[in-house]
Amino acid sequence: MRDHLDQESYFGFSASTGNKYELNCVLRWTFTIDYFPENQESWRKKIVAIGVGATAAVLAAISAAAAHRMRRGRNARSQSAILGALKSLPGTPREFEFKDLKKATENFEEKKKLGSGGYGVVYKGCLAVEKMEIAVKLFSRENIKGEDDFLAELTIINRLRHKHLVKLLGWCHKYGKLLLVYEYMPHGSLDQHIFSSSPENDPLSWELRYKILCGVASALHYLHNEFEQRVVHRDLKASSIMLDSHFNARLGDFGLARALDNEKTSYAEAEGVLGTVGYVAPECFHTGKATRESDVYAFGAVILEVLCGRRPGAKIDSFNILVDWVWYLHRDGKIREAVDPRLRDAYVEDQAKRLLLLGLACSHPTASERPRTSDVLQIIQGSIPAPNVPPFKPSFVWPSMVPFDMDSLEADLASTMTTSQFNSGWTPQSVSDKRNNASST
Repeated sequence: MRDHLDQESYFGFSASTGNKYELNCVLRWTFTIDYFPENQESWRKKIVAIGVGATAAVLAAISAAAAHRMRRGRNARSQSAILGALKSLPGTPREFEFKDLKKATENFEEKKKLGSGGYGVVYKGCLAVEKMEIAVKLFSRENIKGEDDFLAELTIINRLRHKHLVKLLGWCHKYGKLLLVYEYMPHGSLDQHIFSSSPENDPLSWELRYKILCGVASALHYLHNEFEQRVVHRDLKASSIMLDSHFNARLGDFGLARALDNEKTSYAEAEGVLGTVGYVAPECFHTGKATRESDVYAFGAVILEVLCGRRPGAKIDSFNILVDWVWYLHRDGKIREAVDPRLRDAYVEDQAKRLLLLGLACSHPTASERPRTSDVLQIIQGSIPAPNVPPFKPSFVWPSMVPFDMDSLEADLASTMTTSQFNSGWTPQSVSDKRNNASST
């Protein structure tokens, strides 16, 4: 058989089958063949193959070792850079030992998890010595971007001092892990109470909802106008609003927050739009920039969420988003019907109407038409009247139809040629018509 088969050959069994049942069955099969020694040429081939394989394995091991050393070097340089940045912070917060945080969270046990997001997982812990409950945020992305988020959050919140902001207790950077330690908020996040499905949890009372919105507005006003630098939060939403033991609002989750120089009004993110769908202002998808106005838009979504007991993306009847439904009720003079039915009649009608109108004003598609945060808190408190809100939701138009240089507008238009899904009939031709009308007058 050596003349007909290779030294290494494979034998198998093949048979036909029917549509439903196999028609063949092998009961027993044996095969015996005598072994013929390989010739000298095959031995030489084996020796060459072994030599090449060994050389390749050695080279691979050397490459892996070099890559490992490079990674260790980068990690060491990265850790050194972070530690240097931390030590340069004014009033550097406490540095926690990793072993203490590991023990406090029971080795980051799953049952200790309070929540998670794109920038990390938050665990509940208890410091043994201080006998103090804490919240430990473990950043999930161990790379340069994760380090940027870590440093940004630490740098900003370390200098913030306001009763409606979550208090930072300290930090830890060990074994390539980045952790921030906050005071623990026993009542969790706002969304857990607004959307709780447990029959044991009563819906938040009107007094608490009003109190929480006042607190968030106060914190936002501080970030935008009272702090030494303008700070845009960039990810304001119900889940980033924490509640302390007395249900006071504490704004947290500063992973996306950025401080602006005083002469700047926006922050551009190289990676594009960041934030949470439903809370991101429409212009951000075109500019890629976060502004105080985009924070106000997100707060408008929170206001409607808290008052209506529905998420921003809730589909109601023929409406795909919450704000469109509320605007429809406003048009028909029935805006009070938007109030969370679980409250029944246990709410203050004038306050509810004022807050719903404020929510719509903050949700205005045009950024320049939204109220400033310096006015938002006064409107909530009733110090100044509710803003005038048009009966129909304005269309979103990009570029925004505000005072502009027409030549630069048409240049932008040529490069983008895009409008939002909420646009109703605005076209490039209408811009030309406006220009012609302006020149004729």
